[in-house]
Amino acid sequence: MIKIKTAEEIELMRESALIVSKTLGMIASEVKPGVTTLQLDTLAETFIRDHGAVPGFLGLYDFPNSLCMSPNAQIVHGIPNNTPLQEGDIISIDCGALKNDFYGDHAYTFEVGEVSPEVKKLLEVTKKSLYIGIREFKVGNRVGDVGYAIQKYTEDHGYGVVRELVGHGLGRKMHEGPEMPNYGRRGRGKKFAEGMTVAIEPMTNMGTKNIKQLKDGWTILTADGLPSAHFEHDVAIVNGKPELLSTFKYIYDALGIVSDEEDEFTSSTVKS
Repeated sequence: MIKIKTAEEIELMRESALIVSKTLGMIASEVKPGVTTLQLDTLAETFIRDHGAVPGFLGLYDFPNSLCMSPNAQIVHGIPNNTPLQEGDIISIDCGALKNDFYGDHAYTFEVGEVSPEVKKLLEVTKKSLYIGIREFKVGNRVGDVGYAIQKYTEDHGYGVVRELVGHGLGRKMHEGPEMPNYGRRGRGKKFAEGMTVAIEPMTNMGTKNIKQLKDGWTILTADGLPSAHFEHDVAIVNGKPELLSTFKYIYDALGIVSDEEDEFTSSTVKS
């Protein structure tokens, strides 16, 4: 069911989203060869709790950890473990936090040391597709408009768009309506309205769009073993237009990246 949020509820959601943003910013400085995903998971849980929230993923549907950690060919839902990251890896880190009865939930795919030009391009295209999709999340448009925009951009670059995993509405529950596929047809699906809040999250594979699942019941991988990238933002419709509740600013501050990609989706009255 789609839950329309009041202005006050959107601000509470922003608090939760920014805790996730700050957690990912803290983690950004720690992603390096030799560190294990379990070590990063422990750091994230402590950080989230120290900031007055609880990990949104821990125990959700019986997931065992605070972060979904998905390196290389893993798309999403990877379980943290004691395997060290290696130079040239990429890793999608998906994080959730619950505060004031509202969830924040977003993700970023990090480079571990120096990655190949082909992998770097995959990350750049996937992140660009996120903002292309967000631009279509506005009053009067429909779910298919967002999916079509993401799909066209990524497939034009020769990548596979995952079908089985989608974005979603967000609020008092981690997963609300509507589902937000990263593929679709313009003018199809639920119509967007003022006060809607969603998590938009393209998952793009270097090769085939097809997936497989490990026996752990969680980890999703590309069927051909090629790398996958995943970026996610929390977005609300405010005054008819998309407004980011989450931000990659803290990641970029940690990594020394200068970017204006979020400017068009950030209200001048918002202070993070």
